[in-house]
Amino acid sequence: MTHFSTPGDPRGSRKPRNSQAPDAASHRGPASTSASPGSGPDLAARVAAAVDAVRSRGPLVHAMTNSVVREISADVLLAVGASPAMVDHPEEAGVFAGLADGVLVNVGNPSDENLLAYRRGIAGAREHGVPWVLDPVAVGVLEPRTGFAREVLELSPAAIRGNASEVSALAGKGAGGRGVDATDTVDSALEAARALAERTGAVVAVSGERDLIVSAHRVTRLVSGHALMPLVIGTGCALGAVVAAYLGAVREDPRTVGGEAEPAAEGPANGTSPETDAARAAQSSDGAAPGRKTPPVHPDAHDAVLAAHAHLGAAGILAGREARGPGSFRVAWLDALHALDGAGVVELVGMEELA
Repeated sequence: MTHFSTPGDPRGSRKPRNSQAPDAASHRGPASTSASPGSGPDLAARVAAAVDAVRSRGPLVHAMTNSVVREISADVLLAVGASPAMVDHPEEAGVFAGLADGVLVNVGNPSDENLLAYRRGIAGAREHGVPWVLDPVAVGVLEPRTGFAREVLELSPAAIRGNASEVSALAGKGAGGRGVDATDTVDSALEAARALAERTGAVVAVSGERDLIVSAHRVTRLVSGHALMPLVIGTGCALGAVVAAYLGAVREDPRTVGGEAEPAAEGPANGTSPETDAARAAQSSDGAAPGRKTPPVHPDAHDAVLAAHAHLGAAGILAGREARGPGSFRVAWLDALHALDGAGVVELVGMEELA
């Protein structure tokens, strides 16, 4: 089986060539098939909690992204429940980064002014403890983006998201892909992703037929998405922005006591219903009976990056069921992103802890 989660570049491809991906819905598996510490119902509950945290908190995302994908990135952020901003003036980028909940640095189509804004945005994020995400578009193929991306690895990104060729090149273990398209398989980039995770402390996501989410001591495989996703402009670049939203939503909130999350709002605005509440109860890690209060779930950064990928991939599955082609898929995908809550996402995707 082959699947696309959200391959992501200015044109939406960034995938191994000559690959096809059917609707993943008929192949979805359990939340996990391994016995590792992060597996089983706990994993599903944490991913669902991360999805719902974005909807309830509405994180402000400073998306410093390339000019080709700004509109779809903003649309996707709004659809998942985040608030987009794209402040790219060098005199403003650093200040705004400190006000945001998450920051994206997407190196596609860079100008000298962009690179200066990116540096100041990263500095502002670090000064205020805001997680920032690096999307190394076409790294290994073009300068100055390759030198810039390798330089800022030393500035503690919270996450790195790219295709297999980009991740391998960023780690110094490959020469890059065919422009923005990957020429390497996801599995072949695993060691490069591990090396980046150990070097930087970041969660490293490798997008492709089946995504890999890699931390220093954890690897998770995600099966989701649809074959039409690479044919819609900016699906993967938008994913980088959503990763920033998810990291911002699950980080400790200084407005709450002891870093505890603010409770989600009740009712349709949060995507809740008796049916989805029951699904969440079934995902609880202690097997509590219906009506019994369960312990709070605390997703970590790895869970957040996984959940961001799962949300976009699950929406791809739903959109693919009704789309007639790329145009109708884009509209259906945005609608599905807006409609899905945490319980709906984990029902659709397959997740497996590998390590």
